[in-house]
Amino acid sequence: MKAEFRDNYIKMGLKIAYYRKYKNLTQEALAELSGLSISYIGQIEAPNIYQSFSFDVLFRIAKVLEIPPHKILEFD
Repeated sequence: MKAEFRDNYIKMGLKIAYYRKYKNLTQEALAELSGLSISYIGQIEAPNIYQSFSFDVLFRIAKVLEIPPHKILEFD
């Protein structure tokens, strides 16, 4: 993973956390519904951790959150 994309992954993680909370889901619930571990969801959402993830993970999370994946990829 290139450090040049670090900020983008952090922004995506924060958006995932935002939409998760908007849907009134806990990290545990999101993890269970997406088939991912709670610790992995926590790492993705943490603003101080640089955790990359695949498009498969992005699509799984977006499906659970009922949003199009591009919502997580939009950088303003």
